[in-house]
Amino acid sequence: MNKELEMNPNKLVAYLGKPAKEFTKADIVRYIKENGVRMVNFMYPAGDGRLKTLNFVINNEAYLDAILTCGERVDGSSLFSFIEAGSSDLYVLPRFCTAFIDPFAELPTLSMLCSYFNKDGEPLESSPEHTLKKACKAFKDVTGMEFQAMGELEYYVIAPDSGLYPATDQKGYHESAPYAKFNEFRTQCMAYIAQAGGQIKYGHSEVGNFTIQEFVYEQNEIEFLPVNAEDAADQLMIAKWIIRNLACQYGYDVTFAPKITAGKAGSGLHVHMRIVKDGQNQMLENGVLSATARKAIAGMMELAPSITAFGNTNPTSYFRLVPHQEAPTNVCWGDRNRSVLVRVPLGWAAKSDMCRIANPLEAASDYDTTQKQTVEMRSPDGSADLYQLIAGLAVACRHGFEMENALEVAEKTYVNVNIHQKENEDKLKDLAQLPDSCEASADCLEKQRAVFEKHGVFSPAMIDGIIKKLRSYQDRTLRQDIGDDQDQMLKLVYRYFHCG
Repeated sequence: MNKELEMNPNKLVAYLGKPAKEFTKADIVRYIKENGVRMVNFMYPAGDGRLKTLNFVINNEAYLDAILTCGERVDGSSLFSFIEAGSSDLYVLPRFCTAFIDPFAELPTLSMLCSYFNKDGEPLESSPEHTLKKACKAFKDVTGMEFQAMGELEYYVIAPDSGLYPATDQKGYHESAPYAKFNEFRTQCMAYIAQAGGQIKYGHSEVGNFTIQEFVYEQNEIEFLPVNAEDAADQLMIAKWIIRNLACQYGYDVTFAPKITAGKAGSGLHVHMRIVKDGQNQMLENGVLSATARKAIAGMMELAPSITAFGNTNPTSYFRLVPHQEAPTNVCWGDRNRSVLVRVPLGWAAKSDMCRIANPLEAASDYDTTQKQTVEMRSPDGSADLYQLIAGLAVACRHGFEMENALEVAEKTYVNVNIHQKENEDKLKDLAQLPDSCEASADCLEKQRAVFEKHGVFSPAMIDGIIKKLRSYQDRTLRQDIGDDQDQMLKLVYRYFHCG
């Protein structure tokens, strides 16, 4: 049996006996008819970063065929700020490869993500998912390789504190029950995400935990596996929707906000990337980071200030990006180093058969561990527009291959060990800094917009809309204005508590 199908938790994959990427309309109709599905949901991302939903009752097979073939009209001006009310009609068309059974619906319901089309039946140039599609195509056209990504989804769960087995403040990393209170909730989220097609790597409790006014706040993380970048964004969108819905059922509150309160760990949305050619990871060469990887990193170093426009989209984002924390502020990269902007994680490059050492009865392993190597962008957070962010990273990595001095830039921005240690003092003075506000981020995007608009990836209307929104916060001096005022900080946090 195909290893992609064996043990696959997606009910449609298991029933139809084929990978999701091969689903056809006939497959969807067959599954619906043979499994008593009563409703169909269309889901699509809007300008606020959330999934919107359109429900269809299945009147008869002819109607089912019509909605699957023709899609439906929606009001674009209510979904995106850059669309005028006078010409706002858009179409949404389902992508069959994204089909999954809604785990929360009372009636048997099949859901699918949709793509946007304009009045002429063409993909909407400024839609989030089409922008990412264009970014991936441009990357492949320029490099001849595929851009893959995966996210680390961090979030806080908030619920009444039982008082039993209190966790150690800010020491929740990989904690087990009973000190970690929401492991069961997280694993149920993971099961639902996997059933919806999400390729999960693992889940665990994270550093952040504390108690305020008889409520426990516990940070958790679900990390995904590298897949085609378009699939990576889809999976993260569905995952956030599932986590929130399950939390609502449990009576919990959940937030992906970058800042939760003063002095406690904020939540990031780290994105890992790798570049693949003919099915082979290109990030290593002879056991060390390849020129391909270093060119991609150079592009991210060059465009890092403007990537915050996609990955750090409200004022609280910039209270997380402060010096001397694990969140980065300097534009630099390094190995196994959590103080840098782009980290090269430990990558199984040692020539040791660790499995056999740990398990002496095992035969020698011939596993190709080079496939596991990624590089990680650490600045984004849960306020990010997922499609714009991953598209921006694809543009940045592509830009590295278009820079004549890419390897020189990579060398210049590399730092050894912690950037804040004394030996890096001189280098620190020469490094660029990330923006410290939404307005500053908008300025950076304005200066570098031509790179994102190149190859027709980001439409000018989308860039204009992002800049306008960021400048509307008027937060250029907000960090200095609030300073150590905890009450003002908490008011700001609660205002953007359910961002993204």
